[in-house]
Amino acid sequence: MIRLFQFPPAFGLPNASGFCLKLETWLRMAGLPYQNVYTMNLARAPKGKLPHIDDDGTPVADSALIIDHLTRRYGVTLDSHLNDGQRALALMARRTLEEHLYWCVVYFRWVDERYWPATREAVFSPLGAPACWIVPPLARRGMVGQVRSAGIGRHTPDDITAMARDDLAAIEAVLGDKPFMLGEPTSLDASAYGMLANIILVDVDLPIRRAALEFPRLVAYCERMRQVYW
Repeated sequence: MIRLFQFPPAFGLPNASGFCLKLETWLRMAGLPYQNVYTMNLARAPKGKLPHIDDDGTPVADSALIIDHLTRRYGVTLDSHLNDGQRALALMARRTLEEHLYWCVVYFRWVDERYWPATREAVFSPLGAPACWIVPPLARRGMVGQVRSAGIGRHTPDDITAMARDDLAAIEAVLGDKPFMLGEPTSLDASAYGMLANIILVDVDLPIRRAALEFPRLVAYCERMRQVYW
């Protein structure tokens, strides 16, 4: 049995981490049975981050490496029909989503003073007292440092929103009028849904969400993925 270690649900989503939601969506797309283990304890995570899995005693961390491992072990064929050009496009789109757009979301949730209270409430209120008072400022300090190290945290909110809008435009161009990113469902859709749902389907009025709502095909795509796989 695959045991999936991830954060508890938050913001009305199965997971407020784009990477956790990506991996659980992929498991559903691949038809692999799994058991959720909800945790906030990063100290026990193999690489100090979530998600990670225990696959019948084999620990694997990092969503991309987990997908590679499970694809090989269980013969998952989600991406088997892709040609080299499609695989290259999927990789570049995934990098846009996970290595840039992701940090834009993190900035507004964790750094921007206007929206931090909503994050604190959604993520940490289930901890109960006194952890819900002690843990949030410590976690936030670490996230603020990561956002600044990633580079996004050095820009203004308006600049970050403009950058995110460019990312969203690029992803919508990849999607076009297709039902899924590359026509048929692939691993890229798990990544896209994990990241986009955490913008579009979260009812917090972030500037980045307002930008995303300018792209109706992405909004429809998120709803379609939710209906099909959730």
